[in-house]
Amino acid sequence: RENFAEGRRPPCLGVEGDEAPRKPRKAVKPMSSPDPSPSPAEEWDAGEMGCGDLVLELRLRLSRLAPGGELRVLARDPGAPEDIPAWCRLTGHALVESKPPLYRIRRKES
Repeated sequence: RENFAEGRRPPCLGVEGDEAPRKPRKAVKPMSSPDPSPSPAEEWDAGEMGCGDLVLELRLRLSRLAPGGELRVLARDPGAPEDIPAWCRLTGHALVESKPPLYRIRRKES
């Protein structure tokens, strides 16, 4: 039992003395996402981190994800549009989306 003062109901439960039965609510269908891809497992704002530090941190963050997991990265370094795709090709991780400064990387399966 809730700890309400005797005879008083909170406003969310209706007006005092309103004892009319309420209609059952209809089941609500979940909204479908326009983008069928799964949401990223992790997000990271790399800021203006440069090439060497950027790829070392990418390696560390992807190693924490399960195989097939995704990392969404915000990288504003001017070299990132070249560095991130090249790093993905070299390491075997999939660059799912590249819309600088946003990137989505899927960890390789093994």
